[in-house]
Amino acid sequence: MTSQQNLNSLDGAVLFIFGATGDLAKRKLFPAIYSLYKEGKLSDKFAVVGLARRPKTQEQFRNDIRSSIQEFSRYNEDEELWTRFADHFEYQSLDTQTMDGFQELNTLTQQLESKFGLGGNRLFYLALAPELFGGVAHNLKAGGLLDSDGWHRLVIEKPFGYDLKSAEALNEKIREVFEEEEIYRIDHYLGKEMVQNIEVVRFANAFFEPLWNNKYIANIQITLSETVGVEERGGYYDQSGALKDMVQNHMLQMVAMMAMEPPSRLVPEDIRDEKVKVLRSIRPYKTDEEVREHVIRGQYAEGQVKDKTLNAYRSENSVNPASSTETFFAAKLFVDNFRWAGVPFYVRTGKRMPTKSTEVVVEFKNMPDNVYFAKKTNLQPNLLVFRVNPEEGIYIKINAKRPGSEWTIIPVAMDFCQSCQVGFNTPEAYERLLFDALRGDSTYFTRWDEVSNAWKYIDHIAQSWSKDASDLQMYPAATWGPDASHELLAKDGFKWWPVHGQDEDDVVWVKSLS
Repeated sequence: MTSQQNLNSLDGAVLFIFGATGDLAKRKLFPAIYSLYKEGKLSDKFAVVGLARRPKTQEQFRNDIRSSIQEFSRYNEDEELWTRFADHFEYQSLDTQTMDGFQELNTLTQQLESKFGLGGNRLFYLALAPELFGGVAHNLKAGGLLDSDGWHRLVIEKPFGYDLKSAEALNEKIREVFEEEEIYRIDHYLGKEMVQNIEVVRFANAFFEPLWNNKYIANIQITLSETVGVEERGGYYDQSGALKDMVQNHMLQMVAMMAMEPPSRLVPEDIRDEKVKVLRSIRPYKTDEEVREHVIRGQYAEGQVKDKTLNAYRSENSVNPASSTETFFAAKLFVDNFRWAGVPFYVRTGKRMPTKSTEVVVEFKNMPDNVYFAKKTNLQPNLLVFRVNPEEGIYIKINAKRPGSEWTIIPVAMDFCQSCQVGFNTPEAYERLLFDALRGDSTYFTRWDEVSNAWKYIDHIAQSWSKDASDLQMYPAATWGPDASHELLAKDGFKWWPVHGQDEDDVVWVKSLS
């Protein structure tokens, strides 16, 4: 299939955005659709229907879209392009609980398909609370919206349930209407450039794969830190916490990407099969004692950044003043299979950290102490680092001789800075994922068995925590979490490696590998 044929496969689709007046649509979805259109990845044969309870005129809706593009798009607005683009958008006020609205929506859809010469392909994007997913799916069917001749796809946002039991109930209800291959569960971290690059680096470079195992790798560290607090999401976050908001989806997906076996074929199902094998192989914590030994939970207290005082979590809007919800999570986990036996995976995520960063660090085993150079100096381990956010890139840290007559060995970092090379104006994760959903590529969407196995792991921890909150540890806002998270690694003779933006002592940087 040629590149142009691949783009033309997007012709003839209607996109339905449920929750069209919400923050996700404003910040991510409308700018993503605009970028796809501007880049020619979306032809003129498409329509978008915005759906929400709030009454709006077509003019108001299109003005809202224009404002979102002006504020959040990575492209400047083009007046001529905007005029053509806006003509493809319609708005309908819809109560998702009433059938009349879905029947009216079906009539509008048929009119749009006739207007733009579309062939019945329909993509339903549910930017809604998860408890509404099942009801909307059934109403789509009852309202006749699944009776067209083309394909039908359902895109749903996290959270997919609140535990394994609720996720199973939700999945069962959706599967009464849609087949598994028609369901696209979004984890936007899988749309990030450097997360997708993990597979390329692993499987397209001959010198990495022979080293990608427990013989050569000492540990793998995954850090996802945020400088912000809960902001306006206090009510939601207090019921979720870092465990369910970040670990169940983003963190475990990155573990799976790092630990998966090479797929037999580069097709979506084979790639997702290998990720599921990893999630099944993660060692569960079977007792409360194991949870306390391997998992650290923290909550940010009041802190200081320069002259600014940062609120404690319990002082945030809509948060219970006696809340025991965790804003920080760190854990040591093991993937119990032949490749990774004995290699610890350390993961941490938290709010109110000093630096916003998402990084994956592969620490290779050090040289034996009796090697000549190891006797003369304190050799640092080799590192391979994937910088996912905010700067994108990869760097490798090796040991080299400092120039001069002294035999001094220093760490040298060879840095490929993708952001430096192509700038920060790269496609957003939602652009890639929306593009993939429209062309039927499910590689970077989560399958049901991925979701269920992730919940099985998380539920062990959540159930243990629900019995006793005495292990919740406070940490000052704008710090790197409780001291216990550092001790978690220190017990094994390791340390958290600095993320980009922290001080990195005694590292010499050489020019970009571009």
